[in-house]
Amino acid sequence: MKYILVTGGVISGIGKGVISSSIGALLKGCGLHVTSIKIDPYLNIDAGTFSPYEHGEVFVLDDGGEVDLDLGNYERFLDVTLHRNNNITTGKIYQSVIDKERRGDYLGKTVQVVPHITDAIQDWVTKVSTEPVENDIQADVCLIELGGTVGDIEGMPYIEAFRQFQFRVGRDNFCVVHVSLVPEPDSTGEQKTKPTQNSVRELRGLGLSPDLIMCRCKNTVTNSVKQKVSLFCHVPPEQVIDVHDCKSIYSVPLLLSSQKIVPFFAKRLQLEIKLTKPRHFMIQWRELAERDERLVHEVKIALVGKYTKLEDAYISVLKALKHASLHCNRCLKVVWVESENLEKEVQERDPVKYHEAWQKLCGCDGILVPGGFGKRGTEGKIAAAEWARKMKKPYLGVCYGLQLAVIEFARNILGFKDANSTENEPDTKHPVVIEMPEHNPGNLGGTMRLGRRRTVFSKVHESITRKLYKNAEFVEERHRHRYEVNPEYVSQFEEKGMKFVGRDVEGERMEIMEIKDHPYFVGVQYHPEYISRPIRPSPPYLGLILAAIGKLTPYIARGCRLSPRCSISEDEDEDVDEELANVAAAKLPEFNL
Repeated sequence: MKYILVTGGVISGIGKGVISSSIGALLKGCGLHVTSIKIDPYLNIDAGTFSPYEHGEVFVLDDGGEVDLDLGNYERFLDVTLHRNNNITTGKIYQSVIDKERRGDYLGKTVQVVPHITDAIQDWVTKVSTEPVENDIQADVCLIELGGTVGDIEGMPYIEAFRQFQFRVGRDNFCVVHVSLVPEPDSTGEQKTKPTQNSVRELRGLGLSPDLIMCRCKNTVTNSVKQKVSLFCHVPPEQVIDVHDCKSIYSVPLLLSSQKIVPFFAKRLQLEIKLTKPRHFMIQWRELAERDERLVHEVKIALVGKYTKLEDAYISVLKALKHASLHCNRCLKVVWVESENLEKEVQERDPVKYHEAWQKLCGCDGILVPGGFGKRGTEGKIAAAEWARKMKKPYLGVCYGLQLAVIEFARNILGFKDANSTENEPDTKHPVVIEMPEHNPGNLGGTMRLGRRRTVFSKVHESITRKLYKNAEFVEERHRHRYEVNPEYVSQFEEKGMKFVGRDVEGERMEIMEIKDHPYFVGVQYHPEYISRPIRPSPPYLGLILAAIGKLTPYIARGCRLSPRCSISEDEDEDVDEELANVAAAKLPEFNL
């Protein structure tokens, strides 16, 4: 097993996750099997109880693990399925050590950070990295991203653990990639290397010497800066890598590949790479990057939520929309609509905000109401669902978005004016959305319906969603919710035109909802964004984009197939590696929808 540790310097949020994912994507493109581990040095057991404003969205894995959003990056870039143990937190490590101490596993010894915590970290990494991935095949390379920055007190046990780990596995099986900021102050316009020098000096002082230094900068890192970093940070100039801001996230693997990092890893880690020029793989990524940068025709989607001040709170939703819009040759424009500002109470208090919010909503091609919790902003989301239904505007409700669309329908079509969810109104006369039996309100962590579950399509109702899933009998998607549609009201909904076309395997839980005689009004109880991929977009999101641009009907008429001209040819004989630095050179293929 080969290990690549990715550390960060100067500031957090510098892009370690994207860089780690890009490295993994390149290695996978060379025929290697890759897995990844994300280390978060906080005391929480998992990310499930975080506020979205703290760490962004909570990403859910197949096994129900609630983890950091960076694992979503890994799954999307590497197209692999990770597990809850691929996310290490300090809380998990300490809990495992304390459990051993209580059982007497340490035979009465004094339990300390060194060696017990550091040993637990190393044992966890070794165990997880050797677990099978991709059809029970063991990984060749394990990427390990250490969250935070070098010098954080929370990260010290991990630095020490990996200082020891490099000797446990041997030099040929372990290398360090350090991602550091190279600021470029507007006052001088000069790229400054001192923060990187200090960061590398501190890392080396703690016993880890970087093999590659990834210089994050607004503009292209100059050769003189590379020479300076090389001189003061004890690495050759070719091992100082320029990672400047790119227009598209899909350009990052191309940028890294153009600087020959694959041959470096092959030599440094003695990797047996059969395909040193991942030609077909790079053509795919280059096409994605070019399409992302060049598309002109817009599709405007209103995202109606209550965490609109932080994009990371809906990062998987945004990625799924992006994948679908790229698939349709459209430039995605997300219009953020604060759900509270759509409510009538705001009209009296702040009419300007109210009218601006509705103006934004009405100017969009489609509406998306994502998942969420709590009462705040729900009436605004219900109002958005009502407007989409009445005005025949394409609508996708995800999780809470489905439940609120059901509440809207119950109020305005069934006539139950006080219909609500028991989450918001426990004593409502018409509880059309109710708490699930397995929900444990006494313990918030990990008590929801989580992970991959099967949804079976109805054989009675005709379904747009089923057609988008290529007429599958069932689908398996990831869930994260505590409440569900009350099955006692289902027959009344269906009599009035709201059809539940997908249910769980027992047929008791409503998973997919559609409204008849509407271009696209779909609600799903699961979160399809979690398994969306750049070259394999999520069907419900693809349906929303297609309906928003008026192409859903012809797409379905074609059997949900795109033109053959959209596929990437395996017969291209150009030397891709020579063109990676200029990814905008090739002409984009056009889709026939």
